[in-house]
Amino acid sequence: MEYKSILLTREEEIATITFNRPKVLNAMNSEVLGEIYDAITICAGDGSVKALILTGAGDKAFVAGADIAQMQNSTSVEILQLMELGHRTLRMIETMPKLSIAAVNGFALGGGTEIALACDIRFASENAVFGQPEILIGVIPGWGGTQRLPRLVGMGIAKEMILGGVQINAQRAYEIGLVNKVLPADKLLEETKKFAKKLAALPSFALKMAKNSINYGFDMSLDNASLLEIGCIAQCFATEDQKEGMKAFLEKRKPNFKGR
Repeated sequence: MEYKSILLTREEEIATITFNRPKVLNAMNSEVLGEIYDAITICAGDGSVKALILTGAGDKAFVAGADIAQMQNSTSVEILQLMELGHRTLRMIETMPKLSIAAVNGFALGGGTEIALACDIRFASENAVFGQPEILIGVIPGWGGTQRLPRLVGMGIAKEMILGGVQINAQRAYEIGLVNKVLPADKLLEETKKFAKKLAALPSFALKMAKNSINYGFDMSLDNASLLEIGCIAQCFATEDQKEGMKAFLEKRKPNFKGR
C-alpha cells in the first residue's frame, strides 16, 4: 500500500509511524486511519520489529483530532464504519505482541489522545496538550476515550476531561498518570528511540507474556487474573531466552537474548 498521509520507517529493530499531515495538524480521516491500520498490521506481523513508535510530523501536533470537515455531513452508517475501524486499529496497537510508545510532540486532542492511550508507554514533549473536546461539538469520544481514559487516570479526572471538554498540558498529564515522562521538544524523539532500543534488547516472548498478562488480566477477578499470570510465566520457561537469562544471572554476566 502506498502511503500518502503517514510515514513508515525502520531503524534496526524499531519501526516508527509518523502521522504526516502537518498542514492540518495531522488530523485524522478515514483515509489516514486506513493507512495506519495497514502499517500497524505490517509491524505486528514482522518478526524483526521489536518496538513501534508513533509520532506526528512537525512541531505543533501529534494528532489534533478528527477531520471535522469530512465528518460533518457523514451519515450514522458512515460514522459507525469509521468508529469501528478506529477501534480495530487502536486495539491492534494495544494487544499486538510488539511494544508501542507514543511520542506526543504537540496537540493530542480527541483521536490523538485516544491513539496515545492505546500505546503501552507515552512520552510527551513539554509543549504537548491532551484533551477529549468532542463534547464541545455535540458528540463524544469514539475511539475508546470513554473506556481507556477512566481506566488509566480514574473516573473523576476522566469525567472532568470528557464531560467538560477540558484540555491539559504535559505536566498535568504526567501528574495524573496519563504520560510516563515529559521531555524537551528537541529531545523527545531521541529519548523515545533510546527507550525503544532498551525494550528491543529484552526477551521478546517474555515481553509479550507480560503485556498479555497486564492487558487481559486487568478486568478479571484477582483469582482469574492470577491464573492468567501463572500460565504466562509458565510459557516463558519454554524459551531459550529464559534459560539464557537465568544462566547469565548465575554467571554474573550480561545475557544474550535471541528472541527464541
